[in-house]
Amino acid sequence: MHLFLLLILPATAAFGQIDPAHCRYALGMEDGRITDHDITASSQWYETTGPQYARMNREEGDGAWCPEDNPSDPQYLQVDLGKLTFLTVVGTQGRYARYSGNEFARAYRLNYSRDGLLWKSWRNRLGNMVMEGNKNAYTSLINDLHPPIITRYVRLIPVPKLSTTVCMRVELYGCLWEDGLISYSAPEGQLMMPPGYPIASLNDSTYDGAHERRRLLGGLGQLTDGVIGLDDFLLTRQYHVWPGYDYLGWRNDSLGSQGFVEMEFVFDRKRNFTSMKVHSNNMFRRSVKIFSSVSCWFKPRLIADWEAEPVSFKTVLDDRNPSARYVTVPLNRRAAKFLRCRFYFADFWMMFSEISFQSEDTILLDPIVSTVPPIKKESTMSTPSVMTANVSASDPPDDGNTPILIGCLVTIILMLVIIIVLILWCQYVCKVLEKAPRRILDEEVTVRLSSCSDTIILQTPPVPPRSGHAPTGPANTDPHYERVFLLDPQYQNPAVLRNKLPELSQSAEASALLLGNPLYDLLLLTSCHMTSGWLRACGGGYAEPDVTQCTPHQCFHSNAPHYAETDIVRLQGVTGSNMYAVPALTVDSLTRKDISAAEFPRQQLIFREKLGEGQFGEVHLCEAEGLPEFLGEGSPLPDRDGRSVLVAVKQLRADATSQARNDFLKEIKIMSRLNDPNIIRLLCVCVSSDPLCMVTEYMENGDLNMFLSQREIESTLTHANNIPSVSLSDLLHMSVQISSGMKYLASLNFVHRDLATRNCLLDRRLTIKISDFGMSRNLYSSDYYRIQGRAVLPIRWMAWESILLGKFTTASDVWAFGVTLWEIFTLCKEQPYSLLSDEQVIENTGEFFRNQGRQIFLYGPPLCPPSLFELMMCCWSRDIPDRPTFEGLYQALKPHVNQ
Repeated sequence: MHLFLLLILPATAAFGQIDPAHCRYALGMEDGRITDHDITASSQWYETTGPQYARMNREEGDGAWCPEDNPSDPQYLQVDLGKLTFLTVVGTQGRYARYSGNEFARAYRLNYSRDGLLWKSWRNRLGNMVMEGNKNAYTSLINDLHPPIITRYVRLIPVPKLSTTVCMRVELYGCLWEDGLISYSAPEGQLMMPPGYPIASLNDSTYDGAHERRRLLGGLGQLTDGVIGLDDFLLTRQYHVWPGYDYLGWRNDSLGSQGFVEMEFVFDRKRNFTSMKVHSNNMFRRSVKIFSSVSCWFKPRLIADWEAEPVSFKTVLDDRNPSARYVTVPLNRRAAKFLRCRFYFADFWMMFSEISFQSEDTILLDPIVSTVPPIKKESTMSTPSVMTANVSASDPPDDGNTPILIGCLVTIILMLVIIIVLILWCQYVCKVLEKAPRRILDEEVTVRLSSCSDTIILQTPPVPPRSGHAPTGPANTDPHYERVFLLDPQYQNPAVLRNKLPELSQSAEASALLLGNPLYDLLLLTSCHMTSGWLRACGGGYAEPDVTQCTPHQCFHSNAPHYAETDIVRLQGVTGSNMYAVPALTVDSLTRKDISAAEFPRQQLIFREKLGEGQFGEVHLCEAEGLPEFLGEGSPLPDRDGRSVLVAVKQLRADATSQARNDFLKEIKIMSRLNDPNIIRLLCVCVSSDPLCMVTEYMENGDLNMFLSQREIESTLTHANNIPSVSLSDLLHMSVQISSGMKYLASLNFVHRDLATRNCLLDRRLTIKISDFGMSRNLYSSDYYRIQGRAVLPIRWMAWESILLGKFTTASDVWAFGVTLWEIFTLCKEQPYSLLSDEQVIENTGEFFRNQGRQIFLYGPPLCPPSLFELMMCCWSRDIPDRPTFEGLYQALKPHVNQ
């Protein structure tokens, strides 16, 4: 009788911690271990300068890889390393070609991916992306990666200067990433401000995943860079970084009453885990200790449930030796691909600098006969090995039924595939039939909207709200968008508009193909010209648009509404944030002499932390030495009680375009005009040399979204348990302050365009100041609907005319103010329209436009008084003249505070 057994054999255990100083082995570009098939490129001069010739110290072909010259479309050389690799060094050369070549890259950038789908940009520890390149065509240049990266795919992207031709030869250095960890998730690190000591920023500054709701998701960072922290967490192993840099740390009371930090770990495949090593700080004199205990749950695959029985381990606390140390947690050879561990606090703070895992591959054997011992072979490959054993010669011969069984199995599999294809086809046909009636409605009309010469590509992320990942959808390469849309009953007969566009009447059939696609809903009445990454309107007012006046380089306005916008131009801050719209007279030709803010000595700005970034700029937290004395009497800075002054510094990146540079100077001029207690203040600038910087106030309590989401409404329960809380009176006072700041902006005819709690900052006295940093921070990236390569739109806060007509006025700011009030009275516990996807939010905007009673409003928050919710509903009036002004909102809210 044959018994079938499943055998699990141990493979070579993976090494735990990698030392970047010793992990510097050539990975095989020069010696050919990386094959030609694994080296690709976006372009090449001709066949003899293809990517296969990009090998260090080799001169086959014409001597190097040389991409086509196309400054508007960066070219890249891609290398597939075959396995996850700990990459520490990149070496480059130019094209020498035995004295006949003299092309090289003076600078380059590095992109990388662990799965070939999601690409990330490498940055050094100070946030710079561009690496120094070669000085000539023959000398090798070695660049150490600080921090190193864990990757499989690498792209080198030359950064040409002065339109010079570039060629590259490359070698990569590192070693295999045997840990197998591909991502970890954890709460964001926090700021530690101990009395008498420097401020320690305990954030994971090199984390390459997403930042959502104060959590790190789907990436790797300082916990896997091979650098362990020192005994004193304020000291660092790196130069020119801030205190606490080497550690990721959390404060016990900031995580609620749970008393633990929960982290999740994802691995490349299922493994048998023997132990976990956690390097933890133990400076107990400053209320920092290693964790008291840890519990880990295991999951074998993504769609499985977490196993009910965890592995728990209790540490032996040491109150005599303050040295940082590795704590080894046994994991009892539990098999899993996903781990979830809860680390319990032993004191007020807990800090980690490295986490590594020791594991064994899980090796499955084919069915074998129990009477024959298996052939055992240790595997050192990075993928699970399947071991087979030979059957003894004494076994009975095959009875001839095997081919029949194989044929039956193949037939069954083919039938299942056919059934699945038929089901999918039926679902597709049904979906098409559901959309068909919309395409033949009599009230639909074809309108062609001219776009810029550049094709605008839309990316619609089909993911739940606040998800940080958005796959790219198909793009329409036709630079002219044809669109069919429903007209509101108040519009004129569609035939009238069709008569205005006789040349378009024949394209209705082609246009109808786009109907119902949410990608094009955003282009309903928009998309004339792109400026600074934002859509400008090709429609004005809410009357019938006159598309005959829309050109690729000039937008028009028709029938100006209650809030006139014909004298407004819009400017987006180069840091990626939504700078206020300003009167046209303020943004004429601009030079540095037009800037009224004082020039601050750059050397007195000490970098502490990067707060956010955009396309051409970054926002940093800095310490400004001597700033109160520099500003003199009447300084807007609060009393710091002898402590250093913290400021937010917007900085223009070195690779910014001349247009971005001009916009940055315009933004400085705009900010210098604003002087209101509820508007963020520009303190000084650094524009005498590059990089250009503007220095603004820094609010120590962060933004209103984060502040409220960490609190509960005040009650006897919150007082008894010391839970951070706010009262209804506090919420009303916050609302009045925001309305006051917006009233001031409206009086200057300024339009903010991104009013939300994430853009309202709080100082130590809980004074609110309206800013524009929200979009520059990854934390709130899921609040914005992304248009690939161009713009991001906060659609959940935008009025219907802003989305459909591209109109941003004071009235659209009033709409956003209503959503901001809703956020405040829900304590920012959820995103607006959290049950709707981005596409459904846009569809709901169309219902506001059609005004047939099918639009969905935000619900009334339980904390919100009925009269205040009525005020919110007025802010969301469909017709612009029916919305209140900010002056009226301010006057309506003030009595609530007094009560």
